[in-house]
Amino acid sequence: MIEVRSVSKSYGAVKAVKELSFTAREGEIFGLLGPNGAGKSTIIKMMLNILLPDSGSILFNDSPIRESDKDRIGYLPEERGFYRNVRINEMLLYLADLKNADRYESTRRLDEWLERFGLTRWKTCTPEALSKGMAQKVQFIASILHDPELLFLDEPFSGLDPLSSDMLRDAIVELGSIGKTILFSTHDMAVAERICSRILVIDHGREVISGTVAEIKSRFRPNRVTVEFDGSIDFAALHPLVRSVSRFPRWVEMELVEGTDPQAILRALIDQVSIRRFEVDSPSLHRIFVELVGNNGNNGAEAKSVIHE
Repeated sequence: MIEVRSVSKSYGAVKAVKELSFTAREGEIFGLLGPNGAGKSTIIKMMLNILLPDSGSILFNDSPIRESDKDRIGYLPEERGFYRNVRINEMLLYLADLKNADRYESTRRLDEWLERFGLTRWKTCTPEALSKGMAQKVQFIASILHDPELLFLDEPFSGLDPLSSDMLRDAIVELGSIGKTILFSTHDMAVAERICSRILVIDHGREVISGTVAEIKSRFRPNRVTVEFDGSIDFAALHPLVRSVSRFPRWVEMELVEGTDPQAILRALIDQVSIRRFEVDSPSLHRIFVELVGNNGNNGAEAKSVIHE
């Protein structure tokens, strides 16, 4: 478990983190979400004991983080890096050694993870032989090979194709299920919505909203409809009822004007197209994120324009 208590951090006149508090518990996948410059990297560096907070405290298993605790922590940074001329298996085992891991257990786990990610044939290659997605999976293995209790993942799905993303997502969920505490930052709201136990959205160093995805979505009324159809929709006729439209081949997502009855949309569409699916839903986490961040600071105009298009 890691607990952040009323932590603040400034760089000169810039307040990067302001009185922030949250707890990521054992077995929990905790999503730290926010736009660029929100303070996520500063928070992670303070939790890793790379930076010291100006005020507040950070506890790892109920005690202040010590240098020796880093052997029990894994970290996948957003900026990746390899020893270019070192074989992959040698590099990964060396990194595990730095965390004081048992070499026999590290070797066993390495073979298991390489096989799981389809990388066994590249274990004695140097990093130049790897694609971007393969390199990302190797970096993930580096962060977990010493079997850490607490795992920080910064944009872990960056550069991965859908199949590799599914592999990594399943691995993260499995690690959470066996009691690892996992905290990761991402810009991919769909991933966060699917795998996070709880999330914290921050902007300009402050909390915007936090809780389970279900708790957060329950605060927003169902105001979206998804329609699969055959034919052509006259969107101009729907203008008084619809706030925004996202169009895709043969289906649309529509955000409704406040107070609009979804049945009114259904009645208007029945005379226009053949409807194959009509579904009413709460806003996605992506839409909630854009609305909250857009209404909270300097990026407001840009974010609101996305909603109202």
